[in-house]
Amino acid sequence: MSTTRNLIEEITCESMSVTAARERLTGLVKQLSRDRLATVQVTRRGEPVLAIMPWALHESIAETLEILGDEELMAALRQSIKAIQDGNTYSSADIRAERGL
Repeated sequence: MSTTRNLIEEITCESMSVTAARERLTGLVKQLSRDRLATVQVTRRGEPVLAIMPWALHESIAETLEILGDEELMAALRQSIKAIQDGNTYSSADIRAERGL
């Protein structure tokens, strides 16, 4: 969970008006392609109306939402986290020995 928090803290967000975004669109494409965690908040009359971000960041967010929306997968994840917290883990050496590797 802390990895997600760290990633969120690393995301940078620049804010600009629709007019400024239109004028800088080509430059924004170059800027955002260099920094996978950069986003641009586009505002109209001071209110956020649009977010521009690298495609990889968009895909990552969409995949995360898909996982969070899967109740069965989330139940399995919670069970796994609890097992780790309770110390119910196996080392890779234990697994190799068990399987005769």
